[in-house]
Amino acid sequence: FDSLLFVEDGAIFTRSNGALRVAGYLGWPWRALRVFLVVPRFIRDAVYSLIARNRYRWFGKKSSCRLPSPEEAARFL
Repeated sequence: FDSLLFVEDGAIFTRSNGALRVAGYLGWPWRALRVFLVVPRFIRDAVYSLIARNRYRWFGKKSSCRLPSPEEAARFL
Protein backbone atom coordinates (compact mmCIF):
# COMPACT_ATOMS: atom_id res chain seq x y z
CA PHE A 1 0.00 0.00 0.00
CA ASP A 2 1.12 3.55 -0.63
CA SER A 3 -1.53 5.04 1.59
CA LEU A 4 -2.77 5.32 5.13
CA LEU A 5 -4.18 2.18 6.72
CA PHE A 6 -6.40 2.49 9.78
CA VAL A 7 -7.84 -0.48 11.65
CA GLU A 8 -10.96 0.01 13.75
CA ASP A 9 -12.94 -2.83 15.31
CA GLY A 10 -11.27 -5.32 12.95
CA ALA A 11 -12.16 -3.33 9.80
CA ILE A 12 -9.42 -1.79 7.63
CA PHE A 13 -9.92 1.72 6.24
CA THR A 14 -7.68 3.29 3.58
CA ARG A 15 -7.10 6.67 1.98
CA SER A 16 -9.82 9.23 2.80
CA ASN A 17 -11.87 6.73 4.84
CA GLY A 18 -8.87 6.05 7.07
CA ALA A 19 -7.90 9.71 7.41
CA LEU A 20 -11.42 10.82 8.31
CA ARG A 21 -11.84 8.01 10.83
CA VAL A 22 -8.54 9.00 12.45
CA ALA A 23 -9.84 12.59 12.61
CA GLY A 24 -12.76 11.29 14.65
CA TYR A 25 -10.34 10.41 17.46
CA LEU A 26 -8.68 13.83 17.48
CA GLY A 27 -9.94 16.87 19.32
CA TRP A 28 -11.75 19.85 17.93
CA PRO A 29 -11.53 21.10 15.14
CA TRP A 30 -10.15 17.92 13.51
CA ARG A 31 -13.09 15.82 14.66
CA ALA A 32 -15.40 18.02 12.57
CA LEU A 33 -13.75 16.69 9.39
CA ARG A 34 -15.79 13.50 9.79
CA VAL A 35 -18.69 15.38 8.23
CA PHE A 36 -16.95 14.72 4.89
CA LEU A 37 -17.79 11.01 5.19
CA VAL A 38 -21.10 11.92 3.51
CA VAL A 39 -19.21 13.01 0.36
CA PRO A 40 -18.96 10.15 -2.19
CA ARG A 41 -15.75 8.19 -1.74
CA PHE A 42 -14.45 8.73 -5.28
CA ILE A 43 -14.50 12.50 -4.68
CA ARG A 44 -12.92 12.23 -1.22
CA ASP A 45 -10.19 9.92 -2.53
CA ALA A 46 -9.42 12.32 -5.40
CA VAL A 47 -8.98 15.17 -2.89
CA TYR A 48 -6.91 12.86 -0.64
CA SER A 49 -4.61 12.07 -3.60
CA LEU A 50 -4.28 15.75 -4.52
CA ILE A 51 -3.23 16.61 -0.97
CA ALA A 52 -0.86 13.62 -0.79
CA ARG A 53 0.89 14.63 -4.04
CA ASN A 54 1.36 18.24 -2.93
CA ARG A 55 1.77 18.02 0.84
CA TYR A 56 5.50 18.80 0.92
CA ARG A 57 5.11 21.76 -1.41
CA TRP A 58 2.22 23.17 0.65
CA PHE A 59 3.25 22.25 4.19
CA GLY A 60 7.03 21.77 3.95
CA LYS A 61 9.22 18.79 4.79
CA LYS A 62 11.14 18.19 8.00
CA SER A 63 14.48 16.37 8.12
CA SER A 64 13.41 14.45 11.24
CA CYS A 65 10.22 13.43 13.00
CA ARG A 66 9.36 14.26 16.56
CA LEU A 67 9.26 11.32 18.93
CA PRO A 68 5.91 10.59 20.56
CA SER A 69 5.52 11.03 24.29
CA PRO A 70 5.11 7.80 26.30
CA GLU A 71 1.35 8.46 26.41
CA GLU A 72 1.22 8.88 22.60
CA ALA A 73 3.50 5.89 21.99
CA ALA A 74 1.09 3.64 23.92
CA ARG A 75 -1.55 4.33 21.25
CA PHE A 76 0.55 2.84 18.41
CA LEU A 77 1.10 -0.80 17.52
